[in-house]
Amino acid sequence: MRNAFLLYTITFLLASCGGDKKSTEAIIESGNLEALRAKRAEIVLQQKAISEELQSVDAAISKLDTVKKMPLVTAFKAEKVPFEHFLEIQGDVATKKNVVLYPEFSGMLTRVYVKEGQKVSQGQVLAKIDDGGMSQQLSQMEIQAALAKTTFERQERLWNQKIGSEIQYLQAKANYEAQQDAVAQMKAQLSKTTIRAPFSGIVDDVMTEQGTVVSAGISQVIRLVNLGDMYIEASIPESYLGSITEGTKVAVFFPILGSTLETKVRQVGNYIHPDNRTFKIEVSVPNSNQSIKPNLTAQLKINDYTNPHAILIPQSVLSENAVGEQYLYITRKAADSSGHKAERVIVTTGRTDGDFVEILEGIKDGDTIIKEGARSVKEGQLVDILKLEEHE
Repeated sequence: MRNAFLLYTITFLLASCGGDKKSTEAIIESGNLEALRAKRAEIVLQQKAISEELQSVDAAISKLDTVKKMPLVTAFKAEKVPFEHFLEIQGDVATKKNVVLYPEFSGMLTRVYVKEGQKVSQGQVLAKIDDGGMSQQLSQMEIQAALAKTTFERQERLWNQKIGSEIQYLQAKANYEAQQDAVAQMKAQLSKTTIRAPFSGIVDDVMTEQGTVVSAGISQVIRLVNLGDMYIEASIPESYLGSITEGTKVAVFFPILGSTLETKVRQVGNYIHPDNRTFKIEVSVPNSNQSIKPNLTAQLKINDYTNPHAILIPQSVLSENAVGEQYLYITRKAADSSGHKAERVIVTTGRTDGDFVEILEGIKDGDTIIKEGARSVKEGQLVDILKLEEHE
């Protein structure tokens, strides 16, 4: 009624300005400012009246239309599943039984008893260095020691029979012990002319030829390797110090060999390197077929986190609001059972695994999460679930 009254008033003004109601073109041509303002007010009121009438018609149609147009979405059910997170890092194969043998005595390398690729046992003689006459000296010293022993034993028998002086007995004993010590020292010195295997293994390289003069502690003679006790050494960021411990599961992949094996961390370092803030770990490497060699590159997947009841969702369904919170949309049954209503939920995320992320808070087991179409829905909007997957 109010709008009709205003429309009547404006029409009256227009009539008073130029007689009967004029067309828009005629009013514009007249150049009458008051008439133009009145005409504009008339059109605005007409537009408002039509808009209100259109809304009334739409409301009536909405009540009568049983087939509503709702956004089509796909969804899946959240489900608790076991989840293991892995730290991926590179390491190199090593062995503590990979040594280069150096001579302890200087002289000519007179004999090399082994060849490359030969298996040897711990303590086996590998090479011999000319002793420079020490073996002859040892023979003479052993003769002198035998004589000193005989003298001492006779003097001891006489002393036990109260024959002879105590000083003679003590001199014989001291001479015998001195000769024994001299022989032991010579034997120890002579043993340095023999190079023996410190452990069982394979002769990987004969580095000095027979007949070459070698120097103690300088000349490399033989490389000996044992492939039975292999391990991988890797540097781990200090942030993982609490999650990687002795016994942690590790999957090892050797790109060159194209093989994978399951093993565990056998040792965790106790020192953080100040330059790169890392610590060392050692991972056992079974090597029954001897195919793994020292310095071979390996890729490690270390199990640093396990959650037996985790909820995983695709990262693509997550969005972020203006304050940095992550959210997604779930669906609830509408109150009038006419469909499903979209509900925005703020979530807390955990670790990621490829295209999936762990949800720590905000989602519970059995919630229906919108997947495809999540970017086009709004809070509280009715949606039509085209496809419902049981789990991801």
